[in-house]
Amino acid sequence: MSTAVNEKFLKFICQTSPEPLGLEIERAEGIYLFTHDGKRYLDFISGIGVANIGHQHPAVIAAIRKQLDSHLHVMVYGEYIQETQVEYARRLVELSPVNDGVVFFCNSGAEAIEGALKTVRKFTGRQKYIAFAGGYHGDSYGALSAMSSALYRAPFLPLLPEFEFLSFDDLSALSSIDETVAAVLVEPLQGEGGVQIPTAEFLPALRQRCDEVGALLIYDEVMTGFGRTGKLFASEHWPAAKPDIVCLAKALGGGLPLGAFIGRREIMKTLSENPPLAHVTTFGGHPLSCAAGMAALEVLLKEHLIERSARLGIFFLTELETLARKAACIRAVRGRGCFFAIEFHTPEATQRFVQHCRAQNLIIGWTLHHSTIVRAAPPLCMTDEQAQQALEIIKQAICV
Repeated sequence: MSTAVNEKFLKFICQTSPEPLGLEIERAEGIYLFTHDGKRYLDFISGIGVANIGHQHPAVIAAIRKQLDSHLHVMVYGEYIQETQVEYARRLVELSPVNDGVVFFCNSGAEAIEGALKTVRKFTGRQKYIAFAGGYHGDSYGALSAMSSALYRAPFLPLLPEFEFLSFDDLSALSSIDETVAAVLVEPLQGEGGVQIPTAEFLPALRQRCDEVGALLIYDEVMTGFGRTGKLFASEHWPAAKPDIVCLAKALGGGLPLGAFIGRREIMKTLSENPPLAHVTTFGGHPLSCAAGMAALEVLLKEHLIERSARLGIFFLTELETLARKAACIRAVRGRGCFFAIEFHTPEATQRFVQHCRAQNLIIGWTLHHSTIVRAAPPLCMTDEQAQQALEIIKQAICV
C-alpha cells in the first residue's frame, strides 16, 4: 500500500483488528485480486463468501448498468412494485428449501437474522430461542445474542435474554427444545466454527423435534448458500429437514449489499398485521443489488458452478486428507464443496501457514472462533489449473 493511502486508511477508517491485511486493491477479476503494487493474488476468501461466481462477471456488470439506466432507490421496501426486486424474489422462492415461501429483502446477513428472530417471536408468541455452540450469526445486537462465544459476547453484556446454547451435532441435546421455544437457529454447516459438518441424522432429528414441540426452524445459510457446499443451499444435503425460514446474504447480492429471509407465507404474514409495518427497511432489496444478485444466480446455474463446486471440493479434500496423514502439524481437515478447513495443532503453525500462503500470493485466513483453523471459500469458477496452482502453494505452506 502506498504510504499516503496507508496513512489515510489507518486515520479515517475505523479499525476492526490490530493488524489488517492492508492490501490496496486496484481491481479484481475472476478468482484474482490485483493490488496497487502490481501483484496478483489468488483469492481463497471470496470477500468472505460473497464472490461465489468470481469477481466482476460480465453478466453481473451488464445487469447493474441496465438497472442504472432505469432507477435506483425510489421508495422504502414493500410499497412500490419494482420489477427487478419482484423477479428476484420469484426466482428465490422457486429454488429455496422453504415450502410456500415469500421473501423479505434487507441489507445484510445480520439484518436477515434480526428479522427472522423478530418474526418467529411475533408468530409463535413465545420468547425463548435455541442456538448452538460454535455458531456465528452476525454482530448486531440480536445476532450477537445468538452467538455462544464468551470472548465476543463479554464486552457487550447484557445481551438479549432467552437464548440457550446446545452442543452442535449432539442428538442427546435436542430434548432441551420444549414448548417454550419460539425457534431454533442453526447453520447447516458451521462456518466460523471451522466448517463443522453434522452427521446425517442431526438436522432431520432437529426438524422432528421442532415439529413435536411447535418450534420453528431457522437455517442461517448466509455463508453456505449459492453453491458454496456443492448444493444451491447447504440444507439440500439433508432433504428431510426443510426449514421454516432461511436467512441469506453474502453471495445473494452478486457483489453488492443484499440480505433476505425467506419464510413460509403463514409465518411471514405476521409482519403486515397487528400492527402493520411490524418490520420495515429503507434500502432492503435495493434494485441495483437485486439486479446484480439475479444475474449472479443465473450465472451460477447456467455455468454449472454448483456442480463444479462439488467436484472441486472432492479434489481439494482428497488431496488435503492425503497431506494430513503425512503432516504432523495438521490435526484434521474438513469440507463440503468449495468450503473446507485445515485444523492445525498450534496457533503458531496456523499463522505461519497463512503468512506463507500470502507470501506466495494466495489469500486465505483463519476463523474468528479458532486460532488453529484455516477456512477456505474460493470462487466456484476456478479452473482445474488454478485449483492445482493453489494446492501446490498450500502444500508448500504446510508445516513450514
